[in-house]
Formats: sequence, C-alpha cells, structure tokens
Amino acid sequence: MEKDNYVQRWLPITKKEIDRLGWDYVDVILFSGDAYIDHPSMGCAVIGRVLEAHGYRVAIVPQPNWQDDLRDFKKFGRPRLFFGVSAGAMDSMVNHYTAARRRRSDDAYTPNGRHGARPDYPTIVYSKILKTLFPDVPVVAGGIEASLRRLSHYDYWEDRLRPSILMDCRADMLVYGMGERSIVEIADSLAAGKSIGELTDVPQTAVVCSKSEMPGETDDTNCILNSFEICLKDKVRQAENFKHIEIESNKWHGRTIWQQYGDRVVKINPMYPPMTENEIDASFDLPYTRLPHPKYNGKTIPAYEMIRHSVNMHRGCFGGCAFCTISAHQGKFIASRSKASILSEVKQITQMPDFKGYISDLGGPSANMYCMHGRDLTKCRKCVRPSCLHPQPCPNLNNDHAALLDIYEAVDALPGVKKSFIGSGVRYDLAMARNDDDAVNRRNRRYIQELIVNHVSGRLKVAPEHTSDEVLNCMRKPSFDLFRQFDKIFNEINEKYNLRQQLIPYFISSHPACRETDMAELAVQTKRMNFRLEQVQDFTPTPMTVSSEIYYSGVHPYTLKKVYTARSADEKQNQRKYFFWYKPECINDIRRSLTRLHRQDLINELFGKTYKRK
Repeated sequence: MEKDNYVQRWLPITKKEIDRLGWDYVDVILFSGDAYIDHPSMGCAVIGRVLEAHGYRVAIVPQPNWQDDLRDFKKFGRPRLFFGVSAGAMDSMVNHYTAARRRRSDDAYTPNGRHGARPDYPTIVYSKILKTLFPDVPVVAGGIEASLRRLSHYDYWEDRLRPSILMDCRADMLVYGMGERSIVEIADSLAAGKSIGELTDVPQTAVVCSKSEMPGETDDTNCILNSFEICLKDKVRQAENFKHIEIESNKWHGRTIWQQYGDRVVKINPMYPPMTENEIDASFDLPYTRLPHPKYNGKTIPAYEMIRHSVNMHRGCFGGCAFCTISAHQGKFIASRSKASILSEVKQITQMPDFKGYISDLGGPSANMYCMHGRDLTKCRKCVRPSCLHPQPCPNLNNDHAALLDIYEAVDALPGVKKSFIGSGVRYDLAMARNDDDAVNRRNRRYIQELIVNHVSGRLKVAPEHTSDEVLNCMRKPSFDLFRQFDKIFNEINEKYNLRQQLIPYFISSHPACRETDMAELAVQTKRMNFRLEQVQDFTPTPMTVSSEIYYSGVHPYTLKKVYTARSADEKQNQRKYFFWYKPECINDIRRSLTRLHRQDLINELFGKTYKRK
C-alpha cells in the first residue's frame, strides 16, 4: 500500500461525521477521559473497533466538557443499546497527582499535554451525568479506573478506604480487564431484547445485587469477602480480602466474588480464560488508522508520540510484582499474537507517512514474555501462585525465548525497517533463569546478546527496583545479585562489540518494608557499580496491588504480619534523597541523617573518610 493511499478512517466523534455516514441512530456511544487515538494500544479505540466489527454503529465522545451546559453528553442523543464510560488509559488520580499528592501540570493523553481536560474520577462524573440526562439508558463502565476499583480499595489521594466504584457511580454494569469479549456479549444480549438487569452472569463484569442474592457461605464456586462495613472498622480484614481477590483474579477459572455494602452486594463474575491466538489477533487486526483523530491536527498528544511506531505483541504478565496492576487488569496468563499478525502491523507502520525506518518497541507488559506459558497447561489451570517468577521461577514455566528471536529476525528483514528496538521493560531474571533443557539456556543467552547488540537504542532500561533482599522479597522481585550478573553481561557484550550503551536501572523508594538505612545501602551499592540514578520514583499506592494493601493496613495480605512502611512526607523524603547522594545540595542533609543513624561507615562509603562538611 502506497503512503499516499494510507487509509484514514476514524470512528465518528462529531455530529457532522454521523450525518456524513448517513446514520439515523447510534448503537453505542463511548465516553473517554482520553483524546481519541485510533490505535490498538488505546482501550476506547479497541472497544469501538471490536463493536464495529460485530456490526454495531459506534460513536466516541473524547474528553467531554462536564462543566458547561453538558452539550457534549447530549450531542448524539440516546444510543440504541448503551453508553460506555471510561476514565482513559490511566486511573485519573495517578494521571492527575504525584506521589506527594501535588497536582500535575500536564496530561499525556490530552492534545498539547494540557491539564484539566478531565475531572477527578471521570468514571463517576460521566456516569452520573448520563444517568441524569438519560435515566433509562444503560451505562457500562470500563477501563483501568473502573477495573482496579471494582471492589473496596484504598485511595491514596483521599487517604481512605473507598467502596467499589459501582457504589459511587450510577453505572448499571462494570467491565473489568481487557473487555472485548464482555462488551460484545453485552451488546449482543441487549440487541436481542434482554434488559441490562438480566445480564448478571456475563464473565469479567461486576453488577450490584440485593443482599438476598448472595450465597450464604464460601464454596467451590463462590468467594464471599468481608463486607465493606467490616473493612472500614478493621484494616486487617481489608488486607485479608485482597489475598482472595488476587488469587481469584489470577486463576484460569476463578470463583464468583461477592462483597456486601449495607443491603446491597457487588458481584464480580470470574474472568474469561486467556484469549486464544485467533481471538487476540482478531482484536489487533481491526482497521485502526493508528493516528489521532483529524480534529487534533497541529497538536501533539504526548502519549501518542511514545506509541506511534510501536507494536504490542502480547497481553498479561506472570511476574506478579507487588506494586504492579498488570495482572489484576490483564491477567497472569500470557495471550500472544501470531507472527503473521505482528508482521502485518509492522508492515502497516512502514506505510505511515512519518515512518523513518525505526520500530520504537516490539514489546508488551513485560517485553520478553511473548509466547511463554507452562509446559503442562493442566497444572496452570489449577495454579494459584500470584507469580511464576517469585520466590523462584516455577519449574513448569517454559522460558524459551526462541519465538522472540524469530520475531526480531522477521521484523528486521522487512523492507523499510532499518532497526527495531525494545522499549518495554525486560525481565532479565526471566531470560537468565536456568532451564532443564540446555538448548533453551543457549537460546536464552543468545536472546540476551541479540537484545543488547541489536535492539537497544543507546540505553536499556531494566527494573531491579531495590538492593535490599528484604524489600525485594516484599516486592516479589529477585535478589539484586541477579542484577549484578546482568550488569556484568551487559558490559562484557558492549566491550566485545565495541558499543557505548548505557544500562539504566529503575528504583523505588518508600516501598513497604523499606527503611531509611535500606535506601542508604542502595546509594552505596549503586555507587560501587558506578551508577548515578535517573529512573527513580517514590512509591505511590495505587488501587488493587499488594503493596497498596500493606501501605493501608500495615500488614501483608498473605501472612497478616506487620510490615514497616514510610507514610509521612518527612519519612518519604528521608528515603528519596539517597537516590541523589552525588548532588552537592543533598550531601550535608544525607550526612546528618547517617550520623543520626550511627552509620559513619556509609558516610565514608559515599563521601570518603576525608569528607569535610561544607
């Protein structure tokens, strides 16, 4: 396909586009907190395209104005089937606020990065407006914000336990996780004449029921949580709940989860099994333009600039990191696209007018989990481990990187592709994990070399997260010794091939189990390895993670044992400053703190025995 003929057809977002299509009705109207980018990485575009592929007429209202006369909510009138509501590709509070709870000045999913284009909690705000204007039209909530707030959860920005978002918004139903299959089942059922109130058993959805519908006790098909009222009185009961929520979310076939709120109950139907290759290909192969809507011409959308020439090869993550929400949303099991589907998308990218020959990312939630699963899937179907890598790699896990090597070679051989990079996070512990088959070990060593030599754009970002084994164990991450080994391999390969590339490690401060001395040790350990850290973050509790539950409750959900966590602004700053031990403005403060902690040894390590206060 010639670049001049590159297809540019979007789902309609204006009344003029509806009229041009000759539609006298719309089946589904989707409201999103993000700008409309017609790309397979953007949830609203995916849901819209999937419904379109099933014969439904779909319109999108991106970033509606909720502060005026609400004309954006009225412009298409009432849909034939339902309204869909999503806060966007991020939880709105993560999008709006820093770890210090300061309001951010920009928004990566808005044209020109302008802030203020969406409210806090758009899922709640949008659904309430729609129910006020069109009380008899079903509203279905979805996206990251709804998905990760589907049950009682700690909200860091309000510093309180909030109920299921279904109790705060007026949506009739919530779709959690990757919603293609659920949304089609909902649309088909409503189109067949069923009412929204009849759709109580759709997989991967949540609904509100009466108390009388809840089973009397937990059994093989039902998991009854502590009620919201009990959790409000006792934080440990909330932590106890989370263990069950995570286990059920990570099962191949989970149980139905119930949580009581007064005389009402939120019912969480189990997730679908992982998508088959044909199913995930069908979603990614839809006719996305891969471009922002022409309405935004002349404006830059920062999030789009990062993904415009990237390819997502799979969904899911079996790493199970305690601070991460990927498995809670996408599931633990990997759903991988076919080689043909991936190559087709790369070919489409090569036809984009601005393509210069470089694929920015061949990746996924974790870049090197493509096509990986258990050798014996019958064991996977019964597994309740939250991580296939922690505390040790599962002996049933096949970590063969052969499929990735094949994809890299095939992509780089395509006409128009000069080079492909891996921009997503790489699990070096997965690539380095010993396999019983030595042929696999050899291929994995070749993968590491191929990655470093041919797919690094000058800087390879990896995430050891910390240096303390106690903190890393709480994070569900491998020992820092493994990062030392990877750093050695990285440097040896660079020297062998005369490359001048950097390894950029990512670290977190103030994570549960981390004390100030752990951060001082981190500064010393990374200094010894000649790192001056750039990629750092103060831990931010986000809904539906183990780490957030520990932060809120003070105990680990799986053991109910107490875990120290830095909570105050001073405690957090006292940890964060050690990242920047090399900055002159931090030296005196760090020295005073280490003196207070009676750690002259660390002062000597960081600043030398002859250091004098300036």
